[in-house]
Amino acid sequence: MKITLLTKTLKKGLAVVEKIAGRVSTLPILNNVLIEVSPNFIKLSTTDLELGAQWWGLCKTEKDGKLTIPAKFFSQLVNSLNDEKIDIEEKNKTIFIESKNYKTQIKGFSTDDFPIIPSFSKDAFIEVNSKKLKDGLSDVIDFTSLSQVRPEISGVYFSFGSEELKLVTTDSFRLAEKTITFSEKKEEYKNLFKKEINFILPQKTAKELISILGDTVKNTRIYLSESQVMFETLLQETDHPEVNLVSRLIEGEYPTYQEIIPKESQTKITINKDEFINQLKIASLFGGKINEIKIKANAETKELEILSQDPDLGESKSNIAAKIEGDKADVSFNWRFVLDGLAKIKSSEVFFGLHDNKGPAILKPIGDASYLYVVMPINPD
Repeated sequence: MKITLLTKTLKKGLAVVEKIAGRVSTLPILNNVLIEVSPNFIKLSTTDLELGAQWWGLCKTEKDGKLTIPAKFFSQLVNSLNDEKIDIEEKNKTIFIESKNYKTQIKGFSTDDFPIIPSFSKDAFIEVNSKKLKDGLSDVIDFTSLSQVRPEISGVYFSFGSEELKLVTTDSFRLAEKTITFSEKKEEYKNLFKKEINFILPQKTAKELISILGDTVKNTRIYLSESQVMFETLLQETDHPEVNLVSRLIEGEYPTYQEIIPKESQTKITINKDEFINQLKIASLFGGKINEIKIKANAETKELEILSQDPDLGESKSNIAAKIEGDKADVSFNWRFVLDGLAKIKSSEVFFGLHDNKGPAILKPIGDASYLYVVMPINPD
């Protein structure tokens, strides 16, 4: 191979693929990045056997070829270069790198042992706005389960309809749902895969996807098979891939989470988000070993009362003015779980719906129906 390309282009590609390499210490070849050169394109690939990343960049090609080299070392080297252009040539399984002020060489390895990253038929795909997908995943990613006992709730649940995509996560103590509305109705999506379109994406894949998508305004194409999924973005103003992220899917049935979401709240509260957060943080100082706080609401006084007590430190009590409708409420929560939900809400005011000390509570932004967060109370029994 022999190519010339912009240094910043190569840095961009390595930023996409390098993090996946080296996750499986028992297979040294997985520490490497596969470099493939074709007319006008350089392609970088890495995999840990469960997740694979492929990136394409434009280059001036003088000779095709392919080779694998240590991914992290190559990334560190390229990111230390400041020159505008870089020349790369392969001779006898050695990569020779030359820029205006630098020359070096890196020993490479045969591509024979590098795993094949699965390919997908391009006949059917679903297209989602990349920024909406990134923001939606960011809103729910933190609420997956860390336990491997129930693998089906250790990832992000994708559920497609003809007009929207729902992203859902839960760890049994709280649940988050983000709805992404398509700019155009996509009734034909229901016929693409001849079945309901839903799957469970591993959390680590979702995190990589958030990192890859950044703040781009491009669309992301989603291709699906029985056990794997591919997310694809295209090079600007072309139909050529720029990034493919290929991942296994989590097997199993996702819980019927809709049954957990309260249809109605006995006590309905509208409250300033920042003030609510501030008072929760103060109360958390006295939350004790189980992080318990008590929240009382009274429609007559129009105040939300937050109480916490620690036998070794003392107690805290604060009142916040709020719009309150419905029954009186006296419910205990883990303060961390409530704060986690509030942190994902972007509106200045929030809806806080309480049921009782056994039923789930709900947090929603005022003026935004696309997001909801459900949190279970601490049961006094």
